[in-house]
Amino acid sequence: IRRIVEFMEQFQRGMTGIERFCEIMDEQPDIQDAPDAVELKNVRGDVTFDHVSFHYSDNDKNVLADINFEVKAGERVALVGPSGGGKTTLCNLIPRFYNVSGGRILIDGQDITRLTQHSLRENIGMVQQDVYMFSGTIADNIRYGNKDASDEEVAEAAREAAAYDFIMEKPDGFETQITQAGGGLSGGQKQRIAIARALAKKAGLYVFDDSFSALDLKTDAQVRANLKRATKGATVLIVAQRVSVAMDADMVIVLDEGRIDSIGTHEELLGASEVYNEIVASQITDEEANR
Repeated sequence: IRRIVEFMEQFQRGMTGIERFCEIMDEQPDIQDAPDAVELKNVRGDVTFDHVSFHYSDNDKNVLADINFEVKAGERVALVGPSGGGKTTLCNLIPRFYNVSGGRILIDGQDITRLTQHSLRENIGMVQQDVYMFSGTIADNIRYGNKDASDEEVAEAAREAAAYDFIMEKPDGFETQITQAGGGLSGGQKQRIAIARALAKKAGLYVFDDSFSALDLKTDAQVRANLKRATKGATVLIVAQRVSVAMDADMVIVLDEGRIDSIGTHEELLGASEVYNEIVASQITDEEANR
């Protein structure tokens, strides 16, 4: 009787689990390729936001409103602004993690809704705000960005991300096993592995969403110098918390409450944007306090 009772309990748990599994597998994604979608090839890196607005499906309030700017191929762009201003949402619209609510986004003159999702994302090297590690070796995690990358290319990507030295200090080097949570790695180390993963793509367009937040100032400067060399000729968008990133950019876009406050170079914005001046002033104050 006890065996029968235990079996029935197991059976009920199993049925509940398989029903939930089937629900998930039957779920249809909200974002689908258009029937006539084409492949994105030979990316130059021109990016255009044409009066883009966005709100989530369960809320009519716009997170982004009338975002309008153009980035030329090969330019480095810094996105700055107060927390909650829409910087991360803007980044997530480029690889089409969400569909825009209004307007359109163009890459090399092509509306991204007319491109296949696979080809679009294959041509974007992206590091998101929340870094994700996969179960496997460090080399596997870097090669996830480019499954055909050779051992030499994996090592080179790690060097460019300033990750090579700490990886080689591990007992098994690039063959060191890590978990999904990145056990045994610091926040800065996980960020550098994620940056190496993006660089392994050798893409024409890179998006770094606050990807240097866990790095100390010295490592941050080293990684940015390496990135400038490694991404030469590619278009780079960086969500920047540090003014030093904005100072090094060809163009700075200041976002505030889901709208563009101003666009220009670091020098131009110092005299034109109150929001940008407040960001600069707060960081100078913080640096002085740290000293």
